[in-house]
Amino acid sequence: MDIKDLLERASEFLDKEIVVEGWIKNHRKQKEFGFIDFSDGTCFKHLQLVYNNELKDFDEIQKYHIGSAIKVKGLFVKSEGAGQDYELKVEKIELLGDCPEDYPMQPKRHSDEFLREQAYLRARTNKYQAVFRVRNVAAFAIHEYFQKNNYIYVHTPLITTADCEGSNQMFKVTTLDFDNLPMTKDGKVDMSKDLFGKLSFITGTGQLHGEAYALSFKKIYTFGPTFRTEKSNTKTHANEFWMIEPEIAFCDLDGLMDIEEDMLKFVVQYVLDRCSVEIDFFDKWVQPGLKEKLNKIINSKFTRISHHDVIDLLKKSGNKWEFEPDYEGDIAKEHEKYITEYFNGPVFITNWPKDIKAWYMKENEDGKTVAAVDLEVPGAGELMGGSQREDDYEKIVKRAKSMGVDLDVVDWFVNLRKYGGCYHSGFGMGFERLIMYLTGVENIRDVIPFPRTPGSCEF
Repeated sequence: MDIKDLLERASEFLDKEIVVEGWIKNHRKQKEFGFIDFSDGTCFKHLQLVYNNELKDFDEIQKYHIGSAIKVKGLFVKSEGAGQDYELKVEKIELLGDCPEDYPMQPKRHSDEFLREQAYLRARTNKYQAVFRVRNVAAFAIHEYFQKNNYIYVHTPLITTADCEGSNQMFKVTTLDFDNLPMTKDGKVDMSKDLFGKLSFITGTGQLHGEAYALSFKKIYTFGPTFRTEKSNTKTHANEFWMIEPEIAFCDLDGLMDIEEDMLKFVVQYVLDRCSVEIDFFDKWVQPGLKEKLNKIINSKFTRISHHDVIDLLKKSGNKWEFEPDYEGDIAKEHEKYITEYFNGPVFITNWPKDIKAWYMKENEDGKTVAAVDLEVPGAGELMGGSQREDDYEKIVKRAKSMGVDLDVVDWFVNLRKYGGCYHSGFGMGFERLIMYLTGVENIRDVIPFPRTPGSCEF
């Protein structure tokens, strides 16, 4: 049976004979008895196995290595020792899969760098067991939130010819033979001979296709893998990651911020309720104060302030900045940190200069800014980015042309404004950024099972 069921329903199985299958996490051997720290992966807590020299194969059991897979029959009882409530008095152990003594995942603290080199094994360590349990629960919470609020889950394509991130940020898809490329008369690769008959990419966002479905179903969300070619080796960037992207018809910027705040609080509370043991582990070993931080965000009122007013605050702060605050520019990490500390909580920064934002965002009446919003949270910086989308056909065509967007590629997207278009909004949240925030883990490589980053595509 599963250890999760056993521990959650302990009273049902107390003083009964049970059978469990799993792995040896640690093995303490003494002359007349031994203790095995045992896990089957179904919950973060382990089960202690106790055996003694009355077993006929006692000497053989004492040779079992850490990491080995075993099948155990025994009596489930209240523990006589400290550290656990229950234990299993072993009656029989069967070795299912041995493990050599040079097994990399020995019961000691390993560096994250070492564990990245052992990514196929690192999920067996306590830290990564906790990380990927939280990732699992957080993913379910996202679906739960949107489903209970009448959103349709849309599977947008991974292969696309249109992407609002720009082709310079996207991986190209081809079936052409690199050793025998078809060429046009002017010396370029003839993409008409490719599978799709044109240049195609792996998507960097589901937004454009998501908008099409939002204008049919009112409220939709996408949740899936996205890809960017950015050659960045920071702790917060990866070339393959997951995104949550809701799109909502009949929703303005204020309504969008209401949804962002409500969704984030729901997910955080959901994880706190269902991963309390894991969160306690992170609070002790990874980021002291994590539990307080997460509880605080649930009870916070999110501040809303314009980009212009943020720059005012930064300029009046008296601080010496590495990057000088600019009314026409982006804000830096140091600015994000200052603003969240100044307001002592999460901050929505709205109405950004249009020249640094995407072509599909709603232009404000001042002609200088767009109805865009970034959510900054304490300790993590930007967590979500969104906007009210431009719903005026003439304006979006003009804006696209001014920014060099190929209208032949996105004509279907632009035409949504002609065929029963309405005001609508949406946002994106990087799932790994959320997991980093929920766990206190600082590097995106450590919240993805098999990370894909520049120069690294192992396993």
